Amino acid sequence: MSAQRIASRYARSLIEVAQEKGKLERVLEDIKAFDALSKVRDFYLLLKSPVIKADKKKKILEAILGGKFDDLTMQFINILLRKGREAYLSEIANEFIQEYKRLKNITTVKVTSAVKLDEKALNLIRQKLAESAISKGEIELVTKVNPNLIGGLLIEFDGKQYDSSVARKLNELHKQFEDNLYISQIIAS
Repeated sequence: MSAQRIASRYARSLIEVAQEKGKLERVLEDIKAFDALSKVRDFYLLLKSPVIKADKKKKILEAILGGKFDDLTMQFINILLRKGREAYLSEIANEFIQEYKRLKNITTVKVTSAVKLDEKALNLIRQKLAESAISKGEIELVTKVNPNLIGGLLIEFDGKQYDSSVARKLNELHKQFEDNLYISQIIAS
């Protein structure tokens, strides 16, 4: 079975149980913290390591997470350890967050700009996106700075991309000049 299918099944199961117990928001906090922790290279390698036994991983995870995470989250992690699925924990955490966003109608929009955007600009972007009806619910903006854009914005969501960057427009203009036979003939003569 693929890692994606395993992660999806476990994430959905955890969401269902968390909803039944009325702990969805608390478990989400734990999973987000776990997701951030799994981005630490040593921790990630610990989870993936076939050399380190499950009982040793359990002790390490309890030392790191014990008392900080909800009992439901810790029970879930222990089940994964018992079943030998701890290598999928980071994928499960990521899938849990995505499932939560689908459940709550939250659309994540990545906004890349040449310079850091202030809060006023971000609010204006959020307002324009809400008016465009890309989401029936909340819009979550994730910002990134890429000076190579020169100016303008690159907006990505739901597998779609809107590129209004100056760099793209310059590239298009460059291609038009290259493809223009009339100009090519003038330069050649």
